[in-house]
Amino acid sequence: MRNFNITADKQLSRRANKLGLYGSEALIHFIQKTPYGRTSNRSDVSLVFSENRGTCSSKHALIKAIATENNVTDLDLVIGMYKMSETNTAKIGNVLSENGLDYIPEAHCYLKYNNQQIDITTNNSDFEIIKNAIIEEIPIQPIQIGNFKVEYHKAFLRNWLEENSSPFSFEEIWTIREQCISNLSKNK
Repeated sequence: MRNFNITADKQLSRRANKLGLYGSEALIHFIQKTPYGRTSNRSDVSLVFSENRGTCSSKHALIKAIATENNVTDLDLVIGMYKMSETNTAKIGNVLSENGLDYIPEAHCYLKYNNQQIDITTNNSDFEIIKNAIIEEIPIQPIQIGNFKVEYHKAFLRNWLEENSSPFSFEEIWTIREQCISNLSKNK
C-alpha cells in the first residue's frame, strides 16, 4: 500500500492527528496494535479510536475512510467470504470439528491495493493463510461494515446451507459461527 500523509481537515483525519498519527504508516501501526474486539456500534469507525478496539471490519474501514478523506482513491475496502476452518483460523478452537464441519463461510474485511490483499487486523495478520480459501470478494464502502455486511453474510450463509443440503438450520449455523468469533476475540 502506498504511503500517504494525513492532512485533511476532516473528522477522522483530525482525530488521527490528535493521536499523533500524521501518515498512513503510523496509522497502520496504531491499528495493528489496537486490541481486537467489537465496538459498541459496528457502523461508527471512529469508535476504534475512542473505544480502543476494533474488528477486521472497523479497523480496515477506518483506514479506508481516512484514505478517502485524504484523496487516496486507489485503496479498496473489501469483504472476502472465505472458508473459515480450524486450520486457517486456529484461534476459533474446536467448534467446527465438534459440530462435524470442515469449514463455515466467514466474512472477512481487508484492504486491496494494486490487486493485492492487505490484512492489518493485528501485528501478525497474514492474508496468505486464507488466500486460497477465498470464495468471493466484493468491494464496499466504510458505511457498509454495519448492517450491509451482516445481511450480506447471512444471505451468503443461507444460500450455502441450501446449496450444500446442510442438516443445520440457519440459526444453528449462525450460533456455531458466533461461538467461533467469540473464541477468536478471546484469543487475539
